Amino acid sequence: MTTIAPDREESVLVRRPGPHELHPIRTHRRRRALELSLAVAVPLALILWWQLAATQGWIDPRVYPAPSTILSDGWDRATAGDLWPDVWATTRRVLGGYTIGTAAGYALGLLMGSLSLVRAALEPLLDALYVVPKLALLPIFLNMFGLGEGPQLALVAATVFFFVWISTMSAVIAIPSGHRDAGQVFGVSPWQMFRHVLLPASLPAVLVGARIAAGVAVLVIVASEQIAATNGLGHLIFDSRALFENDVMFVGIVCVAVLGVVFSELVRVAGRLLTPWAPRDRGRGQS
Repeated sequence: MTTIAPDREESVLVRRPGPHELHPIRTHRRRRALELSLAVAVPLALILWWQLAATQGWIDPRVYPAPSTILSDGWDRATAGDLWPDVWATTRRVLGGYTIGTAAGYALGLLMGSLSLVRAALEPLLDALYVVPKLALLPIFLNMFGLGEGPQLALVAATVFFFVWISTMSAVIAIPSGHRDAGQVFGVSPWQMFRHVLLPASLPAVLVGARIAAGVAVLVIVASEQIAATNGLGHLIFDSRALFENDVMFVGIVCVAVLGVVFSELVRVAGRLLTPWAPRDRGRGQS
């Protein structure tokens, strides 16, 4: 709060500290409580509205089953053991493809960010491949690997690769030249330059790209399982829709949403552990 104190010769601007300055901890707790309340209240309100609309007949419950029906059917399938094979199949494909794509994208991004000649040679080609919808590559992977897990892993790896490659290369290029010059002045070896300069300076931005890739990997594998898989959550969703089992379809959709959130959060937590020096992406609420 600011006030102007009148004076016969001049005005004095007085600034009084606000609540966030007088009581920072209390203000932060209140803000955090408000954020958590909104995060819970909004989806809960939508679910309650959906439940009410289905029970009152405002929407066709055969097409849009009530959340209670979806929860009951999901519980029955989980306890009977019918749901877990599909969940595990999708999870296995996401983890395998994500690991391969992340490793390849980081290695090539680091190389292209460090060496301008390599970047000039490969960047136009990779830019052209990046804009190709990744599902369009599935027939090629089917020709290369045949039916089975190979095409699914390759598709996820190709999707993740481009996100990690772009974020890594951009992060390395953006490292101030003074950081590299300081390392050269001290006569560091190439490994020491990577370990003490390139890695800590680029890793926060790389992990942001890895988090984005985590969510996209789940989306891609679900679409791929519709086309070229006999199990997995994607196959469950689209097969249930073809059989008009809409409650099972929504169970699969909920499982995909949970899997995507959990996977993305695991990457975020890993990023916090690997880069304690980086700014927090979830810190104090801003007023």
